[in-house]
Amino acid sequence: MVSTATLYSASATAQSSVTLFGVVDEGIRYTTHADPQGDSRVQMANGASESLWGFKGTEDIGGGTKVVFELENRFFPNTGATDPAYPFFNTAYVGVQSNTYGKLTMGRQINPLADAVLSAFVTNPWLPTFYQFRPEVMMAQGVWTSNMVKYAARWQYVTTEVSYAFGGNAGAFGSGSQLGASIIFLPGIPLRLAAAYLDSRDAVNTSAHLKSWTAGGSYSFGDTTVMAGWAENREDDGFVGNFPNGPFSPPELTALKFNTFSSRQMFYGGVSQLLGSATHLSANVWRTIQTGKTQAADGNATQFQLLADYNLSKRTDVYLEGDYSLYRGGMVGAQFQGINALSSSYTTTQLGVMAGIRHTF
Repeated sequence: MVSTATLYSASATAQSSVTLFGVVDEGIRYTTHADPQGDSRVQMANGASESLWGFKGTEDIGGGTKVVFELENRFFPNTGATDPAYPFFNTAYVGVQSNTYGKLTMGRQINPLADAVLSAFVTNPWLPTFYQFRPEVMMAQGVWTSNMVKYAARWQYVTTEVSYAFGGNAGAFGSGSQLGASIIFLPGIPLRLAAAYLDSRDAVNTSAHLKSWTAGGSYSFGDTTVMAGWAENREDDGFVGNFPNGPFSPPELTALKFNTFSSRQMFYGGVSQLLGSATHLSANVWRTIQTGKTQAADGNATQFQLLADYNLSKRTDVYLEGDYSLYRGGMVGAQFQGINALSSSYTTTQLGVMAGIRHTF
């Protein structure tokens, strides 16, 4: 993202800057089987990426150390409303970054598992924010975590992160808490590798956990990038949710049928191609296998995507995206097409096509 407004202030001891940034994305999406009757839908769908605006800043306090902060809001451009799936500031943290000792941040921020995927093997890696059809996002326990302390350190090509999110419940120190860790390998050659682990403890049933693992990588040769990833979620029988640290309340988790599985594995891969300096093409596939807490919740999903993106300028692009999904057994489309996706739990197949325009600033 490119800033258009940066404010500087300086004194004898410190220099600070604040940057305004954002994305505005609007599109039209066609979706089959969008209701219980099997009807199709054409809708203005708030774009393919998640529109946002925010501020981030630094203050140099000397000795190779600076204070950092970020505030970010996500919104729907077709109504102007703040996205109800997130708090008003979906990202909100402050911290200290040292050239020698690493970076320590506190607040609501991206968890280490999502950081690993975004750094090394996310699909459609050139896109500025989380794409609406990006199923691996739903394996990252909501991507953002509240009440989190995160520390990141880098040594040559290796970056490690550890995190802890406080549950904050009186008399039950660990309830609703979350532990995370990741290791990311970014050498000078065009190879990226990463692995991560996340463990969320239930806010009510403190012995119940939701555990996640992921690993994968990507390799670029010329203007072509290939990537592959694996992710697994394991959920104990008594797990209800770690709200408010997690992304959803218990009723929302129930609506998504997120509490119906014992284990879920996703394998995915893709290839992206840059044509000239303005056009991106990509093709991706996801395969998810679910073991339910009951036999009715057993299921699987196979999803495909084709995407073409053309840059009209440095900050503005237009895109055409198509996706096709096959759901079997207890799988539900909404679990794998984004929090606000036009997905269906009433059918075994679904086709989606979206065209739109996006501007970053």
